[in-house]
Amino acid sequence: MKFQKDSYYIAKIKEGDPGAYAFLVDKYKKMTFNVALQLMGNREDAEEIAQDAFLKAYQALDSYKGEAKFSTWIYRIIYNTAISRLRKKKLDVSSIDDDFTTSVNVKSTQSALQEVRSMERKKYLSEALKRLSGDERSLITLFYLEENSVDEVCSITGLSASNVKVKLHRARKKLYAQLELALHDELKTIL
Repeated sequence: MKFQKDSYYIAKIKEGDPGAYAFLVDKYKKMTFNVALQLMGNREDAEEIAQDAFLKAYQALDSYKGEAKFSTWIYRIIYNTAISRLRKKKLDVSSIDDDFTTSVNVKSTQSALQEVRSMERKKYLSEALKRLSGDERSLITLFYLEENSVDEVCSITGLSASNVKVKLHRARKKLYAQLELALHDELKTIL
């Protein structure tokens, strides 16, 4: 399906055509679900967050000024909705001690990861991402998987550029630590 520019649909909606919003939903539904899934960690909550975010975006469309891309604006709504939900749930997230993360050998983890076949890489990466906190998963997802710039991540999360960079660095270290643990356990079972 060929889409018009987002501004076309937004103008139509503001002119009184609520059906035009279906095109925006269709265009961004996969992206919103993927971001919500990375933030929430499970499919049911991710679907709820994505639906809530689209509803909130529709209700607040009059406040959308078009200064940022619509995708960035909806990312921000998804992010805020998910973070609010996570705070309400007060999920217990196990953190990795800083002492442990400083001892992670990134090079050995990378070389071990290169030896694992593509399908297995995805499995290990997915499992390692699940072990990160919602904030860490979302930053990794927004920056690396969704390929947003640091400025776009700042706009979405409301964090400063330096804060995004620091949090991304820490999240990468924790991700590497999780991968190293998984690969180490896997090597034990093989040997």
